[in-house]
Amino acid sequence: MKIYKVGLPFIGMSSLMLLMSPLANAAEMSNMDHSSMDMSGMDMSDMDHSSMDMSGNMSDMDHSGMDMSGDMSDMDHSGMDMSGDMSDMDHSGMDMSGDMSDMDHSGMDMSGMDHSKMDMSGMDHSKMDMSGMDHGSMDMSGTQGGKAPADARSPDYSNGVPYGRFGKPVMMDSLPLWGVSVETLGYQFENDQIDFEFDTWYGTDSNRVTLRSEGSAQTNDDKEIDSLTSLAYWKPLGIFWNGEAGIAYNTENDKSAIMAGIVGTAPYFVETDARAYLYTDGQVQLDLGTAYEWRLDQRWVVRPEVQLTAFSKDDTDNGITKGFNELETEVRLAYETLSRQLSPYVGFSYASALGDARDLRRQENVAVDSNSLTAGVMFWF
Repeated sequence: MKIYKVGLPFIGMSSLMLLMSPLANAAEMSNMDHSSMDMSGMDMSDMDHSSMDMSGNMSDMDHSGMDMSGDMSDMDHSGMDMSGDMSDMDHSGMDMSGDMSDMDHSGMDMSGMDHSKMDMSGMDHSKMDMSGMDHGSMDMSGTQGGKAPADARSPDYSNGVPYGRFGKPVMMDSLPLWGVSVETLGYQFENDQIDFEFDTWYGTDSNRVTLRSEGSAQTNDDKEIDSLTSLAYWKPLGIFWNGEAGIAYNTENDKSAIMAGIVGTAPYFVETDARAYLYTDGQVQLDLGTAYEWRLDQRWVVRPEVQLTAFSKDDTDNGITKGFNELETEVRLAYETLSRQLSPYVGFSYASALGDARDLRRQENVAVDSNSLTAGVMFWF
């Protein structure tokens, strides 16, 4: 049996070589390029990163080639310390298309990370659930202007700019206006008389004062004028109907009366008016009228009119009987000129006594029926 003796120098060299082997492997891994590492097939779901210390300077690390498309849903990053300087880290090429829905980042400290250069234009936020976020402690007082000072705006919104020669503007519904409408101003050739009917008003769309008069003036020797004039308050009752109430005076029987009426437009644009007059002697007169404008074209208009008059009791001194007393009709052909404000017309009129009024007129040798050609003008302004 041979015994080999090994000297101490040999043992020392062997131990040194064994110690240097791990150091060499570590040095080789430090120089490895991770950019081309494909981690798509690696299952990192059970990896625990809680003890990883990333507080150092990682600004020069290049992650552009890292493929993280694998399943990292169960990775726990809660203990990762990322407080280091990562401002120069390049994540532009990282593929993070994998499932990270269960990744826990609650404990990650990213206070030192610079996200200003991150491109998130392709990120889809439509499925992000923020229902559990608490915004109650957010201070947004700096985004609000606070309460405006008392003198920040002038009460009339003019900001100190004068209104000029036109004055301060007002709302149209509160601006008082006026108008004149002449429905009839014509001559009856058969009866040798001038018929007239006009209506004037002043006020707003909600409240007006109206002055209305209708009647006839004889052009023969006696020059007699018969008219019924009323001064009334006018107010809308609805979209198509208006109400009137006031006082009136009748020159034919020389009596005063209280007047009330409804004026408006019936279906199919039929102009309708109904007025009742209560005289001082208890007599009640009811006037019913209707008219319609049938347009032949943009200027020519055919206008038929009908009017009925009734009384509540007999008054033989003035040729009045109880019930309907008279029917008046007229058909006009008018031509609208001057922006439709002036309409010359020609027409045909017919008047007839009704009921007991016919017998009373025969007894007084007065015609019970009459007709005549008419010509005149209608206008408003």
